[in-house]
Amino acid sequence: MEELLTTIKSKADLGLIAHLLRRAGFGATPEEMDRFSKMDYDEIVGQLIDFSGDDYIPQDIISRFHKDQSDFRGAPGAGAHWIYRMVMTDTPLREKMCLFWHRIFATAGTKLIQRRVLLNQIGMFREKGFGRFDDLLLGLSKDPAMIMWLDNQDNHGSSINENYGREILELFSMGVGNYTEDDIKETARAFTGWSVVNPEYMSIKMRNNTVRPYGYISWQYQYDSKDHDGGPKTILGETGNWDGEDAVRIICEQQATAEYIARHLYHFFVADEVPVPQWAHEAPRDPAAIDLMVQSYFQNGHSIKAMVEVMFKSDFFKKESVRYARIKSPAEMVVGTMRLAGPIELPSDDTYYARSVCSNMGQALLDPPSVEGWQGGNEWINTGTYVERINFASKVLNDPDKQGVRNIIDRIKLVGLSGEMTSDELVKACLEVLGPLDVLDTTENGLREFASKYGNLAWNDSESATQFDRAALSVIQLIVCTQEYQTV
Repeated sequence: MEELLTTIKSKADLGLIAHLLRRAGFGATPEEMDRFSKMDYDEIVGQLIDFSGDDYIPQDIISRFHKDQSDFRGAPGAGAHWIYRMVMTDTPLREKMCLFWHRIFATAGTKLIQRRVLLNQIGMFREKGFGRFDDLLLGLSKDPAMIMWLDNQDNHGSSINENYGREILELFSMGVGNYTEDDIKETARAFTGWSVVNPEYMSIKMRNNTVRPYGYISWQYQYDSKDHDGGPKTILGETGNWDGEDAVRIICEQQATAEYIARHLYHFFVADEVPVPQWAHEAPRDPAAIDLMVQSYFQNGHSIKAMVEVMFKSDFFKKESVRYARIKSPAEMVVGTMRLAGPIELPSDDTYYARSVCSNMGQALLDPPSVEGWQGGNEWINTGTYVERINFASKVLNDPDKQGVRNIIDRIKLVGLSGEMTSDELVKACLEVLGPLDVLDTTENGLREFASKYGNLAWNDSESATQFDRAALSVIQLIVCTQEYQTV
């Protein structure tokens, strides 16, 4: 008979593994916990950061059975498409990194005619977001969605537009206080001529794209040497006839860039920091952690993968004090809950509902509120968004016929090897299978008090089995309403 998870490794070991899987992905399904609990911690990290294989996403299934989900003109179809990828991926850290960069390089579809160009940008994050920061920043600078979002198509050698020059320094690499207004102007000059092919004509074609697959027409990057300012420029103290590639190289060599990216990684993967606009005035929560990742950045050729690896293997990441120290973003909570419920193999409205709920919770995927993105932390939570969170989670995990939910209930039964279980055992088993989750004593006592109304439970016949399913689902739904489940 299958063993309970707690018998495989110590509770402390399992707690650390669960912590890693919440941060490096969207939480663990019971099957994933089974698999990873048989591995050493460093071995798990090594597997999570290995993106060498192709991610299994059944694109043919999307195209054939989820036709509307292949409509990339508006937010519903494009957002649902990305959520589908996040739920179905077998490399969750890759999609988590896309979510990370989407938060920093915040680009909204409200200005871009259709969302196909944003999904292309997410695809670029998928390809480059775990390599050298130089390559990622260069890819971003050539990305049509970013070019049009920050008006670099209007950045000409004869008349510069400073928008992208400002944001690549302020929000995308270094942070406030590490550059001058002259640096902004000179950086903008370096990116003159970086535009898209025939923007006016292509914009008309994109608006009129009414033939399936919808949203297949999008802007393409183009460099116009005649529109580039080839004169000498001084960027961050270095002078030369710089172009955009030179500007990216100079930016990525800066100490401030390494510190800024390291702090973002800490903010997203370890513990909530103060909002980004305050970083110029407040020191990092853990300066030693930032220093360690900065060191890795320079020692490994500006590798994001190396920074993430050293972060996951560090003592500061493993500390119990940082567990449950971040509030889940709406996307993390929604995707993690859907992955628990089981795969989306048949056409359904689940991904559309999920995208809509994310928006109601304050995170409209592919439509961040501004170029500053989402601040996260306590800003995710208010009375309205919390109600949305608990309603969504309890609804998704309310159907015992869903593959994942059925599996959770069957695993809970393993506690009662004789076919019976007390209400206290039910609570303990639910917390174990859903995480394992460490909860406050007050939370656990409340769960036990709630479960006590079911008394002793059994599943030896169809009637008692139905009653057990009902009791287990009720406890599960209450657990996903707790503050511990809403944090990561």
